[in-house]
Amino acid sequence: MIRVLRIFCLCAALATTSAAAGAQQAVPPSRPDAVRIFLDCGFFCDENYLKREITFVDYMRDRRDADVHLLVTTQNTGGGGTEYTLKFIGLVSFAGVEQTLRYLAPQTATSDENRKGLAELIKQGLVRYVSESPAGKRLKITVAAEDGAAAKAADPKKDPWNLWVFRTNVGGSFNGEQSNKSRSLRGSGSANRTTDAWRMNFSASTSYRENTFQLSETETFRSVSRNSEGSGLAVKSLTQHWSLGIVGNASSSTFLNYDLRLRIAPGVEYNFYPYSQSTRRMLTLQYTVGFDSHNYREETIYGKIREKLLDHKLTTALSLRQPWGTASGSVDLSQYLNDPRKYGISAFGATNVRLFKGFSFNMFTQLSRTRNQIYLPRGEASTEEILVRQRQLATGYQYFVNFGISYSFGSIFNNIVNPRFGGGGGDFFFFD
Repeated sequence: MIRVLRIFCLCAALATTSAAAGAQQAVPPSRPDAVRIFLDCGFFCDENYLKREITFVDYMRDRRDADVHLLVTTQNTGGGGTEYTLKFIGLVSFAGVEQTLRYLAPQTATSDENRKGLAELIKQGLVRYVSESPAGKRLKITVAAEDGAAAKAADPKKDPWNLWVFRTNVGGSFNGEQSNKSRSLRGSGSANRTTDAWRMNFSASTSYRENTFQLSETETFRSVSRNSEGSGLAVKSLTQHWSLGIVGNASSSTFLNYDLRLRIAPGVEYNFYPYSQSTRRMLTLQYTVGFDSHNYREETIYGKIREKLLDHKLTTALSLRQPWGTASGSVDLSQYLNDPRKYGISAFGATNVRLFKGFSFNMFTQLSRTRNQIYLPRGEASTEEILVRQRQLATGYQYFVNFGISYSFGSIFNNIVNPRFGGGGGDFFFFD
């Protein structure tokens, strides 16, 4: 064991010495005329790809060392695609020089097509700053000739689908070992139509999960969970701050003891900021009044097998993405008008703030006060049902808190990309 440790330490020392010597040769030459940018796009873009494709600027690790802060935000489009909003914020000598560009990625675009389009738009946005820097004398601009496909682009007024977008998804999973096994199936579908005046969303989903546990040679426990849900939304845009809508929901759940639950609720929403600024900031206040019809799978603790109710719900939500970081949160208050003592209050908050150079603080909090569990079945849950969360249990509150801090120091440059041995090489997604 000692011999292995000695060999490991010797190899580590040799590697450190070689890395130090290699680093002296690998450090790129100083470019005092290059525009320094701070790329702030979170999970919205492939940073390694952008650094390889856009090499005429220097990438800074902290915005305080940059000439330009590039803030990238996204929101979904009516056609199922993504709208990227690129906010160029000038700093230091470019203070006050700002511009906003937008890139629309269609639903059918691949990740490679998205990152290529985003890279080209970033280059266009940087022209303004590079042209006013010492590197401007080396700047050349070319405009590609329009191809035939672009010249003959389809007239949007001739859309045979009338802006409707449909999606379907079917999937499942199977896993197990000698003493237990699990299988699940799921399916969903949606239809959406979005214009400046109207937004309409309709969706449905269903899922089935079965778990089997071999407790002993003669005893087996089987847990089955079924859930189905359908929802609809129609919203009319009134002004840049007001909107009017109606929501509908139908669901069935073994976990929540619903054989069929229906809710239809008209409502109104006010945004303290114009909706056109939604990628950067939103502060909304929404109020709905709903009619509820509940059919339960088992008799509830209040002796009901079915009932009809009226409720109202007030929701305030905040979403910010600014140069200092991100913040989002919401507070929901729901209450049954038939019995005001039955209510629920929930609060959610998440933030990631750069407090000073290299130091960030993040926090996620979710709290709720529950007094409206009218769906709970009569009788006590079995030990097995409690352990596998087969049905909802009575509770007066719920909470979840997660927080962390991060501190980064060292070189202010962040240009080099080296993907060897898992160092990152693009966007990859794994399913579990």
